[in-house]
Amino acid sequence: VDLYSRFLTANIFEGLYAYDPLARPAKIVPLTAAGPPEVSPDFRTWTVRVRPGIYFNDDPAFKGKKRELVAADYVYSIKRLFDPRWKSPSYTDMANNQILGLNELREAAVKGKTPFDYDVPVEGLRALDRYTFQIRLKQPNYNFLYYLAYCNLTCAVAREVDQMYGD
Repeated sequence: VDLYSRFLTANIFEGLYAYDPLARPAKIVPLTAAGPPEVSPDFRTWTVRVRPGIYFNDDPAFKGKKRELVAADYVYSIKRLFDPRWKSPSYTDMANNQILGLNELREAAVKGKTPFDYDVPVEGLRALDRYTFQIRLKQPNYNFLYYLAYCNLTCAVAREVDQMYGD
């Protein structure tokens, strides 16, 4: 996504968290998340619960059915940043966080000249259940909440919509 598209996507998609525009001092509040993330004492494991009952806008990719936003959508969307096919300018922002296994998954696709495999389980990014996903980092990151509040890094894309429209 180019710089100008980033401005648009931030106004189209609703992220996990956002800054409360009226709070002084600045404060991050949940949007699609059910509450603040659960953070391990070492700041390497971040567990996020998605608020049930949020639905994507209707789209032909959903074949006339209401499509609920779930944890797997966030897992897919974060993995999407690592897919070399998209050449995401946001890749380095997330790669620097060292999510366990994601850089290696990307490198395997690049070296093997094969499509990025979204279905390969990754130690550092997984849906625990329908509404809960977990991110595990190699190093502590006390500021990772700010990445979760940045829509261009963590807004959810429905996989079936992405696949239907392709490039």
